[in-house]
Amino acid sequence: MNRRNRPKVIANFAMTADGKVSTRELSPATFTSPTDKHRFLEIRAQGDAVMVGRNTLATDTMSMTLPDEDLRKARLAAGLSSEPLRVIVSQRGRLDTGWKVFQAEGAQRIVFATSQMPEDKRAELTPFCDLHLFDSEFPPLAEVLSILRKQYGVKTLVCEGGPTLLRSLIEADALDVLYLTIAPLVFGGKEAPTLTGAKPEFLEKITHCRLASMQVIGNECFLCYHIRRQAPPRRSRPGSGSGTKSTRHLS
Repeated sequence: MNRRNRPKVIANFAMTADGKVSTRELSPATFTSPTDKHRFLEIRAQGDAVMVGRNTLATDTMSMTLPDEDLRKARLAAGLSSEPLRVIVSQRGRLDTGWKVFQAEGAQRIVFATSQMPEDKRAELTPFCDLHLFDSEFPPLAEVLSILRKQYGVKTLVCEGGPTLLRSLIEADALDVLYLTIAPLVFGGKEAPTLTGAKPEFLEKITHCRLASMQVIGNECFLCYHIRRQAPPRRSRPGSGSGTKSTRHLS
């Protein structure tokens, strides 16, 4: 995906020592420290928009606001809005306007879903958000990111889950930075989701990361990875080389 047509995409996740990102109740919000929860808001404050998938929104009862007054003031001092836009990605649009995100005051809400959303649900949601629907099985992330960049001026997008959405961003080659908190817990659970969900299949290709920073506070480790993209292979100029393979012999 061409970086010029989309925002910079940051993902922010926490996981256990055995790589699980959800509790038994499928809620990701309860197993890290107050230090991590404040760090979570600091990373959210970096974005022009924050994005979550429908299931994460439902299970974590998120408002997607920025409750820290100092962080809001810092954004305003930097010439940004007080809070990032709130972006929700859903397949069928099974969203409830009674959820905290639709009831809490805050930044504009933008929903991306598909034409599988029933007409009555569209009418219900319209007063609460900008609604973008696609004639496809899932909202195409390339188009979603392009719309956020071109129509809403989003230069930096923070993805806060869930793992299915993160996997889709990785598969679309649209992830740039990964913040990761390692919590001192072991959950187990064969079906418990990891960073890329519960699918048994490998990703189509390996994503290479570069460790940009690491900090240990108490029993938690806070990591920041930058995604490394492989440079495209150089094209040989006409007439260069002999056209034969070189073989390295080992003795």
